[in-house]
Amino acid sequence: MFNKPLSQTWDLDSFFAGGSESPALLDFLKKLKEDIAAFKGKVHMTNPPQNASDSKGLEDLVQLLQAILKNIHEADSFVSCLMADNQKDKKAVLLSGQIKTCYAEYLSSLTDFDQNLTGTKDQVWTDLLKLEAFAGIAFPLTERRALAKEKLPPEQEALINDLAIDGYHGWGDLYNTTVSQFRMPVEEDGKTVELSVGQGFNRLHTENLEERTRLFQLWEQTWADKADYCAEALNHLGGFRLQTYKHRGWTTIHKEPLEINRMSEKTLHVMWDVIDRSKDIFVEYLNRKAKLMGLEKLAWVDVDAPLGEAAQKISFDDGAKTILEQFESFSPKMAAFSKKAFERSWIEAEDRAGKRPGGFCTSFPIAGETRIFMTYGGTANNVSTLAHELGHGYHQHVMNDMPALAQQYAMNVAETASTLAEMIVSDAAVNKAATVEERIILLEDKIQRSIAFFMNIHARFIFETNFYEERRNGLVSVERLNELMVSAQKKAFKDSLSSYHPHFWAAKLHFYSTEVPFYNFPYTFGFLFSAGIYAKAQEAGPAFEDQYISLLRDTGSMTVEELARKHLGVDLTQPDFWQSAVDMAIEDVKQFMALTDAKVH
Repeated sequence: MFNKPLSQTWDLDSFFAGGSESPALLDFLKKLKEDIAAFKGKVHMTNPPQNASDSKGLEDLVQLLQAILKNIHEADSFVSCLMADNQKDKKAVLLSGQIKTCYAEYLSSLTDFDQNLTGTKDQVWTDLLKLEAFAGIAFPLTERRALAKEKLPPEQEALINDLAIDGYHGWGDLYNTTVSQFRMPVEEDGKTVELSVGQGFNRLHTENLEERTRLFQLWEQTWADKADYCAEALNHLGGFRLQTYKHRGWTTIHKEPLEINRMSEKTLHVMWDVIDRSKDIFVEYLNRKAKLMGLEKLAWVDVDAPLGEAAQKISFDDGAKTILEQFESFSPKMAAFSKKAFERSWIEAEDRAGKRPGGFCTSFPIAGETRIFMTYGGTANNVSTLAHELGHGYHQHVMNDMPALAQQYAMNVAETASTLAEMIVSDAAVNKAATVEERIILLEDKIQRSIAFFMNIHARFIFETNFYEERRNGLVSVERLNELMVSAQKKAFKDSLSSYHPHFWAAKLHFYSTEVPFYNFPYTFGFLFSAGIYAKAQEAGPAFEDQYISLLRDTGSMTVEELARKHLGVDLTQPDFWQSAVDMAIEDVKQFMALTDAKVH
């Protein structure tokens, strides 16, 4: 399948040679600043169109806006990769600051640009959208026009953006700095080895109960040592958001994340209600897993623990081959894209110290490429993460030829493509299992995703919602954050575990994202939405490949409710779709319970 062993380090020099010392990057940033200044000048010289034939000024602004958007994304993706690759790269941190400043300038100029949208009369706006220059971006422009009417006057929004550089994004940067100094000392072969966050997290998935328990205690203690810094950052991030929302007159903390995800509050609540009503069988699964492991109840760290031989190491090349084989059966085009990503060194997976934790996929819109970041330790979970990030990459790949504004799809539908990719890999693996034991192990690994999306992420959503309610009344202490976290975990897991993870709020970088508030429920949406897509794909067979691409290309041009209605023929504001998707996961649990029944009786 591959002509030579795969590289586990990525190629970034093809974008800007020299990393954080790149002269080409400095020239690029200089040009970017000039373009933003030019855009700002043009905005002030352009008036709202009076009729459809008076559209030239707005057309020019939109064209320049989209070019700047691509350039900012290109530069930000590159520097983000540098910082993730080496958390000691201080020059990359400085470059990131420059890009954030550019982005703030760009956002400030957009508040003035918005006046051209809100100042256009409704009938003129309708006529404008019929023109070729606007037809392909009618949805995002109309969306922006509507949102601008709900915000503060342009000069006040511009001030918020300017202050956010140091007062908001700065706290996110502080958290990243704190995480970069994370070191978890462990004993290996009689020597003390200091692990980074990513390495430490991977070690928690060991099959050995005693070692897993010991490492988790060490993990908790290491985060407890950093808790004051993390609490400081989390409190001020939350405070900045709450103050901004208060001045805009927004009364609910969920308003912004729902608008970002183009999703109604009714859809969100119906989704969680269906999940909550369906949790009993997943608690039965957790209890069955405990028995299989010789435990009365699972502890938090046991939930993700592998069963049996699943703990064996899977080489990076073998993981890649597995992914490609299983993608091929669903979509040859997705398999071809992924093969290119492996062969052209688009993936940073090396297990080494100094990398940031977690995984991500980021796009380079000018180059028309993506890059994937993770720390590959050879676990089944790592293979799933790799498939997940390749799903993100393929989503962007099929949209590369679209206008920049039409490529701005929300996180929940982004997580649909990635989660579907995970589902393809895990489902195919279960179906191809050679023995009952192998089937149990693979099925259990697949069910882990359901537990993550229905319980772990639900805990994050509950915690964050409750945190913001308390933050309205002042700073929230480390002790109280721990209490809120454990309370959320108990509620989400229906108090089915023997112990929990009090410092999860400190260890999970998603809580500190300044780009996306409530970096949690979109994952669960994506999991269930992808289940519906997968069911449709199985019915349609090979013909579905192009339908799937069509769905992905629409993700930046309609609400999720419209997307589901058009491509799946379902209503997301009603429980039927969500229940049918949850039922697919329940079938996995029923199969697991039947296969393991004799082992515990």
